[in-house]
Amino acid sequence: MTESRGSTHAKRAAYDLRQRIVKGEMPGGTRLYEVALAEELEVSRTPVREAMSRLAEEGLLERAKGGGFVVRSFTYADVIDAIELRGVLEGTALRLAAEAGAPDEKLEPLKALLCEIDASFGADGAPPNLELYAGLNGEFHDLIVGLCPSHIVRSELERVKSLPFASPSAFVFRNRQSKAMMESLVIAQAQHRAMVAAVEGREGARAEALAREHARIARQNLEKKALDNAEPDPALALIVD
Repeated sequence: MTESRGSTHAKRAAYDLRQRIVKGEMPGGTRLYEVALAEELEVSRTPVREAMSRLAEEGLLERAKGGGFVVRSFTYADVIDAIELRGVLEGTALRLAAEAGAPDEKLEPLKALLCEIDASFGADGAPPNLELYAGLNGEFHDLIVGLCPSHIVRSELERVKSLPFASPSAFVFRNRQSKAMMESLVIAQAQHRAMVAAVEGREGARAEALAREHARIARQNLEKKALDNAEPDPALALIVD
């Protein structure tokens, strides 16, 4: 899959802004200015604009009344609840998809995407291209949830994905080279394949359980890091997959 230079810059800008928000460098209520951010991130205004729109979709930013964006206020509990709710709804979506049966023409694109995600990993255990992985991961979740026959479940899941860190593409790592990051992504990819297999095999209960466990990767990482802090904070290293 090829990406335009602008798209790559937008993803990097989104990652950088997301890091700053969760580390508390941009607290809730902070107004973001396109020109100033473009200069600070050393990119043009277009990728900054795209990055802010993306973070608004993820629930980290809100559109200001007079135009532009402000950082949204959220708590550690908000993040935990958002992750849990997404897992419940994705589990329901996959169970319904498995029970209804998915045709081969809809499963084949998912399988091809899994191969692209595999290719995003570096050789000899090197960390993956995280921007590429995050984009492909988001596509995967959109496609597999799209198999759900219930419009209500799909629309509610779209709404939940706008909550803080509930988006499947909202990755944040303290250390992009860490062993823990690699282990989490490898496990997540294995779960991706298992979910597709469960839907294809019409194993509804298994598909639901896998989807809920998949979302809990984020919660488990957050809670583990929170143990090191007297006051749990979403600024801790967080993986949302």
